[in-house]
Amino acid sequence: MTERPAQRTPNRQLAALIAEAGFSNAGLARRVDQLGLEHGLDLRYDKTSVTRWLRGQQPRGTTPALIAEVFTRRLGRRLTAQDLGLDACAPVYAGLEFAAGPGEAVDIVSGLWRKDSGSHAELRKIAFTPAGLVVPSRDWLIGRPDEKVARGEPPVRLPAQGRPAMPRQRLQVDRGPGHRVGEGDIAALRSVAELFRTLDDTYGGGHARQALVRYLEHECEPLLRGVYGEQTGRRLFAAAAELTRLAGWTSYDIGAHGLAQRYFVQALRLAQAAGDRAYGSYVLVTMGRQAVYLGHGREAVQLARVAQQGVGAGAPPAAQALLHAAEARGHAVLGEVRACTASLVRAERALEASRSGDEPPQWARRFDEAQLADEFGHCHRDLQQFRAAAQHAERSLQLRAVGYARSRLFSKVVLATARLGLGELDQACLLAAEAAGQAAQMRSVRAVEYVRDFERRLEPYKDAPPVRGYRDRATALD
Repeated sequence: MTERPAQRTPNRQLAALIAEAGFSNAGLARRVDQLGLEHGLDLRYDKTSVTRWLRGQQPRGTTPALIAEVFTRRLGRRLTAQDLGLDACAPVYAGLEFAAGPGEAVDIVSGLWRKDSGSHAELRKIAFTPAGLVVPSRDWLIGRPDEKVARGEPPVRLPAQGRPAMPRQRLQVDRGPGHRVGEGDIAALRSVAELFRTLDDTYGGGHARQALVRYLEHECEPLLRGVYGEQTGRRLFAAAAELTRLAGWTSYDIGAHGLAQRYFVQALRLAQAAGDRAYGSYVLVTMGRQAVYLGHGREAVQLARVAQQGVGAGAPPAAQALLHAAEARGHAVLGEVRACTASLVRAERALEASRSGDEPPQWARRFDEAQLADEFGHCHRDLQQFRAAAQHAERSLQLRAVGYARSRLFSKVVLATARLGLGELDQACLLAAEAAGQAAQMRSVRAVEYVRDFERRLEPYKDAPPVRGYRDRATALD
């Protein structure tokens, strides 16, 4: 007698989640394929594939983890393959996951460093996804602090009972494999971060970004996988968060937006492992700045508000000023004049209060009068309030130190745009020509794009002599 094939059990869990998410079979297949591309996988699923999964067929390889990630992003809550009625498989990390614990956080971020330091050019082409901001920011806001980050701490060998220890005898420990992390290691990480931050400010993110990523892979990862206690571990995670955020910032500056987004998410998780809520809020603000640059004003406002809620009223005033200014930038992109003005006023008051308060953290000290003026200038530019934009951009240029070359360039282009909006074509073109010359000396896609944005605004005046002169000077710089 011919044997009949075994009947599969319909996957009702997957069917229920598809209905909840509002996916069609074709829509789910398309999203799985798109997520696969983020990992360099050419999957080519279609609606028939999803129909088979619903009938009980188990997708192969890492696909269950990819399907779970699709639903996690869509529904805003963490889902596993088992939650979908699928077989468990090894996790596949896209870099947008907010790890459940410090160990997983190290696995995810170190995998990102290794991919980026290799010849994975496609990693730099990954698109920014606004939906990828929801789960990490929410998990950071409501997540509990990590109870333990210590790693590989060996047991202490006490002297045998009844036998007094020899005078000045040290307790013996089993060190085990791995390097024991000390304060010198953490100080080195901090110094390296300052070095790369200076290079970024002066020459642009593309100047030494790859060297930073290799440093993270070859120096920072071994420390995170080393031996350390609780206090040392927290400081180590804080230093790793700072370097990872900087890697994201330099990626953002060269236009690798999907990659930058992944670095920011992982920096946020490392900051949580460090127990540094305030620095986590700073990472969220950084994510918001990228969202503003890409025109996602609503997401930028939400990130700033999550940061404010998460850090609370106890944050240093300089940090509060930064958070309110970040929210203002989002409102400005959306054209929300009243909300933008209110946020700017709060930022100004907070920065004023910081002068009489305690010394803020290092990262918050960078938000000073020059930076606040720059935020005002950008907001007024986006709201087409050009006279106010010009006043604040000029003030920022007066106050900003020469070493912040890229920031000064941005302020100069904002000033040029404001002059153009006020009908001062000659002055606008002179300022923009200076900025174009400076952009040519940097490895910064953002610097170039600021200049290109100004040039697009020149289009209605393309036949005017000042514009022709500007184009001649700008062409000579190419």
